[in-house]
Amino acid sequence: MQNQAKPFIKKVFCFIFFISSITFAQEKYPVRPINFILAVEAGSDGDVLARPLMDRVSRIIGQPITIINRPGAGSSIGYREIHQAKPDGYTIGWASATIITNKLQGVSPLDYNSFTHMGGYATFFPIIIGSTKSDIKFNTIQEAIAYAKANPNKLNLSTAGVGQSWWVAAQTFLTGTNLNMASIPVTGAGGAVTLMVGGGHAELGVAGLGSAKALLDGGQVKFLASLSENRAPPPYDKLPTVKELGYPVSWESTNIVIGPPGLSKDVVEKLSKAIEQAARDPEFIKFVQERDAAWEYIAPDKVIPKLSSRQGTVKEIMAKAGLLKESN
Repeated sequence: MQNQAKPFIKKVFCFIFFISSITFAQEKYPVRPINFILAVEAGSDGDVLARPLMDRVSRIIGQPITIINRPGAGSSIGYREIHQAKPDGYTIGWASATIITNKLQGVSPLDYNSFTHMGGYATFFPIIIGSTKSDIKFNTIQEAIAYAKANPNKLNLSTAGVGQSWWVAAQTFLTGTNLNMASIPVTGAGGAVTLMVGGGHAELGVAGLGSAKALLDGGQVKFLASLSENRAPPPYDKLPTVKELGYPVSWESTNIVIGPPGLSKDVVEKLSKAIEQAARDPEFIKFVQERDAAWEYIAPDKVIPKLSSRQGTVKEIMAKAGLLKESN
């Protein structure tokens, strides 16, 4: 009797295992931890904002999200890892303006069209600063523009390294205002620019608000205007954007969440909703503004049109500078 029962028990166990396998396969995403690739260094502006956002997303979807930093080569190393990941929703990541510039510079064959988009949540923007120690000083951006028009090539404009995002912003300013200045790229980004202007070695500079904050507060540099679409948050909201003065000039570096191509509609919908909910959290908005960035939620279907509008500007600037090497 026992020997006859064994095949029956075995069949029952097999059936239970089969049903369990089907049930597990049908469980809704996500059922395990997610990796989030950050193509910048730990502690950088993009890293500082992405971590609290993903912490909130993790709580919403009920799974841990592990932050993995993959900096290097203008963020192209991290972008490549995201692009090559299995499209199951368990590897996603971050992108910024470098997802536009990399392909145009020939650094990578990938750009924003190569990924699945799940929304944007914050924007870093450049500002124009003036030196308070140089021989020529300005109180307003209007004064600086008027002087530059009357004295071509007499002013020095310090910028980030050639091809970097804030360098693009500086060239956008010069092109849009039709000004001739000596553009001085420096090794590094906004911090190095601010030090050059603060020391009086350049009359003007283009830097991020965050990197300029210490010298702004110390009085070594003066905030003249923003190159963003909208005015800077308080206490700088009384200062104009260059665009509102009548010049077709703006540049921003939007932080977005991306995934590999081919993500399923269900996965994208689940993540996008969680990202929007996390981004709209009042505490997160406050955190973004305290880090001298502009809070900005961008729906997934609006990301590509927004980046495409900036891509044309970058392409024109890089072609003019002899840097256009769009990768194939």
